[in-house]
Amino acid sequence: MSEANIQLTILRNLLSSDEYLRKVIPFIKKEYFEGEYKGLFQEVVSFVNKYNKIPTQEALAIEYTDKGKEVSEAFDLMFRSEPVNDDWLLDRTEKWCQDRAIYLAVMDSITIIDGKHQSLTKNAVPEILSEALGVSFDTNVGHDYIDNSDDRFEFYHRKEDRLPFDLENFNEITKGGIPNKTLNIALAGTGVGKSLFMCHVAASALMQGKNVLYITLEMSEERIAERIDANLFNLPIDQLEKLDKKMFDDRIEKIARKNIGKLIIKEYPTGAAHASHFRALLNELKLKKQFVPDVIFIDYLNICASSRMKGLGGAINSYSYVKAIAEELRGLAVEFDVPLFSATQTTRSGFSNTDVGLEDTSESFGLPATADFMFALISSEELQRLGQMMVKQLKNRYNDPTFKKRFVIGVDRSKMRLYDVEDSAQTLSDDTPVFDNTPTGVKTRDFSDIKV
Repeated sequence: MSEANIQLTILRNLLSSDEYLRKVIPFIKKEYFEGEYKGLFQEVVSFVNKYNKIPTQEALAIEYTDKGKEVSEAFDLMFRSEPVNDDWLLDRTEKWCQDRAIYLAVMDSITIIDGKHQSLTKNAVPEILSEALGVSFDTNVGHDYIDNSDDRFEFYHRKEDRLPFDLENFNEITKGGIPNKTLNIALAGTGVGKSLFMCHVAASALMQGKNVLYITLEMSEERIAERIDANLFNLPIDQLEKLDKKMFDDRIEKIARKNIGKLIIKEYPTGAAHASHFRALLNELKLKKQFVPDVIFIDYLNICASSRMKGLGGAINSYSYVKAIAEELRGLAVEFDVPLFSATQTTRSGFSNTDVGLEDTSESFGLPATADFMFALISSEELQRLGQMMVKQLKNRYNDPTFKKRFVIGVDRSKMRLYDVEDSAQTLSDDTPVFDNTPTGVKTRDFSDIKV
């Protein structure tokens, strides 16, 4: 179909199908049309915006001539509708809009590169091309509670793709693991075990056959790999350097035979990388190594940069800055359809607190507002003697956060491993519903045994 024919077909159907018009008119720009078709489209849009109806041929002709324009053959052809398949037309219109958007973006980019654009500089080229490549028809205008009840029923019974833990309590509080498109945050003080936790979960995902991308802005790539080696080899980390080459290769080969996933560890300078760098890395890995991660770890959030806010100088405060980083990383998880794990520090008061809360999040309370799942990792001298760590739920969009609000897990720091402890060790949990602990709840509970 020629360029003129598709433009005429679109205009014809805009004037003959109210359903088609409502679906596509928000996405079509007048710049996509050429010559006389651009003016005709603009007149149709002006009439629809003003009267919320499709114009008749007579009404549009009057509007057209009042502006000193002549009614041409193209004008008459617009009102000679011909039957066409609705689905084909919608797909073809979307493709045409995408092609035109890319063409115009490339032409604008050439003008900018040649220095002939009146206002834009070369820095605007990536954004112009990205916007053009993102052109898409989204005709969904929301969920109708009654009409879409069947869709909702299917959603309730659909088995969601989740990344399970190898720690039973974490599986219970997340209803089987972490869903895709989520941001999950571990809150802990310095040296408590943020990186240990993420390395253990990364190793667990790897053994499940998942592809893992581990981005570090704190430790080197080799140090992260060393921790994961200790975990998978089940060997104290200080013994790794004592392995000879044959023993090391034998252990690697033994792990490889288990059909594990692929692990990529990428280091960035502290505070120098942001979501756009990570996006470019993901695209590069897909192109060069055919590597698509099933889960992403970023160690850790507070030492990332923001792609939208430059630095902490001037009017930018830490609340806005860290919140922006969290939003960008969650957007990255949504874009690439993966769960994303990261961590954050406690405040100075939270470091010595044995009952950490959301208020102990350092730098920005906007982080817990953005996260889907947030939990504190808490250590004390007593827990360290027992080889344990306390986990406290702070926010949970997957389950009731008061269910197993606190529990302990075992820690083998020498092997960088976490493990479930016996039920007898779970002395910290209090799963009594919150209402039952209130004065009214206590009274209700006291009278619950009375028979009427």
